Order: sequence, then C-alpha cells, then structure tokens
Amino acid sequence: MVITIDGPSGVGKSRVSRALATALGVPYLDTGSYYRAATHVAIQNGADPSDQSAVLEALSDAKLAVVDGVLWLDERDIADSLRSPQVTAAVSTVAAHPLVRSRIVDMQRRWVADEGGSAVVEGRDIGTVVFPNAEVKVFLTADGATRAARRSRDAEVSGTSVEQIRTDMERRDAADSTRIISPLRPAEDAVTIDTSSLTVAQTVKQILDLVGKA
Repeated sequence: MVITIDGPSGVGKSRVSRALATALGVPYLDTGSYYRAATHVAIQNGADPSDQSAVLEALSDAKLAVVDGVLWLDERDIADSLRSPQVTAAVSTVAAHPLVRSRIVDMQRRWVADEGGSAVVEGRDIGTVVFPNAEVKVFLTADGATRAARRSRDAEVSGTSVEQIRTDMERRDAADSTRIISPLRPAEDAVTIDTSSLTVAQTVKQILDLVGKA
C-alpha cells in the first residue's frame, strides 16, 4: 500500500510521515529531498538553476540513494547541504523544470518498487502525479501563522524572523501552486487535514483510521 502525504511546508509533513511509516512498519520517502539534491548538484557544478539543460547535465552523473530514510549523493550524506539557504532559495525554480521532474519521478517510483511497493511518500505532487493510484491520499494544511512558527524552529532558518519566514513560505507556495507542471494542489480523492491545532500523534491517528478503512 502506498500512502501519499502532500502539502506545503510547515504543515508537519515530515514528522507525520515518519511517525506514520514507523507505526505501519513500512519505508518512508521524502520526495522533496530529490529536488533539493538536484538543486544542490546544480549549484555545486556552477549550473544556472533556471537552465533546465544545465541542471539535467549536472544531475546526469549524480548517484542518488536513500539510506535509512536519508538521501545520499555519491555515497555521501548531504542532509545538511540540502537545507542550505542557497538550495532553499532555488529549489522551486529547479522543481519547475518538466524534464527534471520527469527524471526524478522515475527515480521515486523505482525506489518504492524496489522497496516492495509499500511506503509512506511525502511531497507536493505525490497523490496527483507520482502515485495517482495510491490507496490512501492525504493533503495537510495549516494556517499561515502556525506554519511560520513551526518553520522557525528549524535550524536552517535560525536567526530569521517569523515574519520573513512567512513571507518566504508564501512566495514558495505561490511558485509551486502556479507552475504549469505538477502544481501543488490536493488530489481530487485526497482527504484534507488541517493540522493547525493537532499534534503529530493526533494527525497520525486520523491517517491510520483512513488506512484501516482503505
């Protein structure tokens, strides 16, 4: 069974998805890390993130692998690099390239297949594009103030005001929601859960109830 968890940043996708995967005893995949890895590779190679061909060329020699739920590049853990301000600022640009998305979607589908076909997969277009036939689809939301407050606790934005974080999140939401290819939106058959006043455990409980009915 594939369970998709979509939504913008700050809604609790990662924490909820990891806890859900643990509860179900299935693998967990953060698909956003692939786009961050592609962005990191492009920057590392001096490629312009807005140049699709340059990003694809930089990505062509990269060896991406998920090790214990963490994406590695060329047999190195690059988790810290994926959350750098430079990568965060450019990832929406890289993720908007159709051919980059196509290549990465193939990688993600292959990973789930290699894991036996069952996984909790989080991202922004998982229920609509990557796994449109998933048995359970969830779209998480939360109000802007809550999302910004949650995001402010992440190490990568240390020292940034909550107001600036909210502005940056709104900018990325607009970019991701209006892109032509794989925009951020709930699948027609997804269940939307507002996590503004919910704990991770409460959110996981609601999703487990959905899994039990699937």
